[in-house]
Amino acid sequence: MRAVRYDSRMTLFTLPFTHPMEFFISLAIGGGFVYIFQKAAMSQEQRETSWVKRFVTGPNSKVLWGALWVGWALVFGLLLGSFEDKTAHSPYGSVGLVALFSGFFLMMGFIWASIGE
Repeated sequence: MRAVRYDSRMTLFTLPFTHPMEFFISLAIGGGFVYIFQKAAMSQEQRETSWVKRFVTGPNSKVLWGALWVGWALVFGLLLGSFEDKTAHSPYGSVGLVALFSGFFLMMGFIWASIGE
């Protein structure tokens, strides 16, 4: 007698039929995110504020983004290095996740400022 193996990939295909309400709610939330992201990306050309143009997207903004990134590296390097338990199951995993996301956005801002114009 063979043991039946549970295949989690198959549940993705049957999800609209087994849980239709949850599936369509999550689909609507995902569509809402895409709509908001699209509107935010397209509204950049419609408005300009002088301080953003001067400090965030100006020719010397790579200094600002570089300083922010170095500050991020120092703060999170010292903070995360001081923890005893550095596994994902520890309560400090959330600090590492915040460090991961904030570092990604700071680095993308630095790259955008450096090669953008």
